[in-house]
Amino acid sequence: MKKFLSAALCAASATFAGPFITWNGADENAYNICRVETGLRNGSETGGYWFTYGDDGEGGASKVYWDVELNPEYTIDRLEPIIDDCKGMCGTAILNKWNSPHTAFTGIGFSVVGQNSENDWTLATGDASSWGGLCVTYMSDTDIALELGLGEVTDSIINYANPTVTLPTSKTSNRMVFSWSDFKQPSSYDGAVKIDGEAAAKQLAMVKFKIQAEDGNYRFNICAVGPKDGTCPEKCGKSSAGIQIARGISAVSAILNGRTLGFTGIKASATVEVMNSLGQVVMKGAINNATNNAATISLATLSAGIYLVHVVDKTTNLVRKILLK
Repeated sequence: MKKFLSAALCAASATFAGPFITWNGADENAYNICRVETGLRNGSETGGYWFTYGDDGEGGASKVYWDVELNPEYTIDRLEPIIDDCKGMCGTAILNKWNSPHTAFTGIGFSVVGQNSENDWTLATGDASSWGGLCVTYMSDTDIALELGLGEVTDSIINYANPTVTLPTSKTSNRMVFSWSDFKQPSSYDGAVKIDGEAAAKQLAMVKFKIQAEDGNYRFNICAVGPKDGTCPEKCGKSSAGIQIARGISAVSAILNGRTLGFTGIKASATVEVMNSLGQVVMKGAINNATNNAATISLATLSAGIYLVHVVDKTTNLVRKILLK
């Protein structure tokens, strides 16, 4: 499982608890720089991050090639060049079977909860039943297996025959919606331990997009992913802003005045996190102001530099970049 962490694309950041908020690469103001807000993250600060994986462990030489150069440092904005370029997680799956006895594969995914602790790199699992399933908007030169990862121990017990649905080849934008019951183990699996999609959702560690095919190059773009009744757009590059307004997102704004950060539009209470360029939470607090719909916090103790401000409550998921002088 250390291989997962070494392949992670972003540095760790803050913990979060709440609903699964649809990740959409076209939502420029959403908190989607490198983390999926699954609502199930633990205190390890490693949940929700995108990662890559491949067949190198069994003799293959497959990999994901990114269309643009990533930021060199493992900072919280490492994925911005990819998202800015294609409004999603886009790249080319370069499949090379090499010495593997199986068909070549590679892919991307994100952790649902995070690793168990700082010293235990195995991934924790969470109950994602409330999601109802998954929605995905994507494009791909070949079929993609949308796979439910259950953690190293359980995956090995079922011989990696994880519950899966197929995202069929689509050269243009395609949106698909699945219930947990749609996820099935491969028909070829004859192991003693059976698990269906609904059971898998109760012990979910990862959501994976696996590209497995004959050797060759296959372009893909995962544009959006969310819960079954989420706001996955019909087409790649389409913002969810209109849908978010319909769902009642508050008109919250964050305004920096010197070393004082002010907020408007807070209806009742919200959690505020301030993160440095490494994704570390340097300040965290709660705003509880149901009377005059405005609040402030002082940033006087922070050093000069660039920070991200994350505000979240039942109807708001706002991120803003600020510069302290």
